[in-house]
This record gives sequence, structure tokens and C-alpha cells, in this order.
Amino acid sequence: MNETAEISVPVRAIIADDHPLVLLAIENLLNSFSNLRAVGRAADTSELFEQLERNVCDLVLMDLYMPGEFEPDALEAIRMFRQHFPNVALVVLTMETDAAVLQSVISLGVEGLLSKRDRIDLIHVAIVTALARECYVGPAVRALIADATLIQRLDYVRKMLSRRELEVFTHYASGFGVTEIAARVDRSVKTISAQKCTAMRKLPLESDAELFCFAVEHGVIAEESVRKPSTRRR
Repeated sequence: MNETAEISVPVRAIIADDHPLVLLAIENLLNSFSNLRAVGRAADTSELFEQLERNVCDLVLMDLYMPGEFEPDALEAIRMFRQHFPNVALVVLTMETDAAVLQSVISLGVEGLLSKRDRIDLIHVAIVTALARECYVGPAVRALIADATLIQRLDYVRKMLSRRELEVFTHYASGFGVTEIAARVDRSVKTISAQKCTAMRKLPLESDAELFCFAVEHGVIAEESVRKPSTRRR
């Protein structure tokens, strides 16, 4: 679906945020589109659910952390929303930076998750995607989750390898040959070769190509920092 496509029918939205300026900014954004209109506003979760009982709506734009009956468990408010209003699309806005929390929000089946650090016009993109019953995740949230995933992968490598094995593995993946590594770390070529083989067996990897891809995917090295492999020697 084209992100900029016009929504074909008028969309009724309820906005929920405990910051008056945020409420005003989102309401002004919605009012700038002829086929979107706010039918309710809420400053806490209790008021949000009251609005949902009183007003028929297609979409809710909700801050993740709001005062109310579910405080401080923000995820419980989403669970209750999903249980009682399964046909209403939900887009969550937040300043949260904990990737685990953000992943939990997505796992609850929201149709959109945006950081308040993202451009405000992306809210409209999220709305269009949400009404198509697809999940839109904003760029700032995607970056936070990707960074956290990379850290988790790197932690896995560090747990699997000894300090010296990781050192050899990193140098080799960066484009240095076994002889070069031996000279750099002041160990024998035989020792370096054995540590490289042990690291590959532990991970497990069967070729230099697999080793390189694994190192990039797990954050051991950055792809752009790799030396040209033409001079590498085993």
C-alpha cells in the first residue's frame, strides 16, 4: 500500500496523551487531512476507555505511558484495549528507548509504534498502514531494536569464545592473515591457526565466507572496515 495514498473513507480517531501540547499537535495534524477527524481526547487511560465506550471510532493514537488505572503497567492498558476493542486500530506513541519494552509493545499486536522523536508527519503514514491492518514501526524504534539485537548477538559471540579466540577471530574477519595476526599479537602461527579453527568450530562455521558474514551480522566487525582480502595468508 502506498504510504501517501489517500484514505478512502472518513476515519474517526481518539487521541490519548497526558501532555496537552502533544494532544494539540496531533489534533492539528489530523485536522489537516479532510478524511481524518478526532472524535475524542483523553489525558489518562481511564478517560480513554470512557471515550471508547461513548464514541464509535476506527483508530486510537495513544501515548504508551499515561496516568490512570493501569499505571505503571503500560502494557496492561494495551492488553485490555486489544481484549475489549479488537476491531479498532491502535497506534502507540512513546519516548521509550528500551528495546525490550518496544518489542513487547509490537508483540501485543498494535498496528503502529512511533517514537515521539520521529517526524510528526510519519503519524499519517502510520495511520494509513494501521487502517490496512499492517504494523508500522517508525524509524527511531526500528533503529533501537536493531541496535539491541546486534548487542545481543555480539554478547553471544563473547560468551562462546575465549578472549584470545575472539581476538584472532576479529583480526581474521577484518582481513588479516594468520601470519599477520601472529606477528601483531606475538604468538606463533601454529597457535593462531589453532585458535581460529577452535573459534570456527565453537560458533560453528565451515568456511571463511561464513566466518566473514557471521562477524558482520553479529557486530564483531563493521563491513566497511574490512581490509581487501587479496594479501591474506593462512
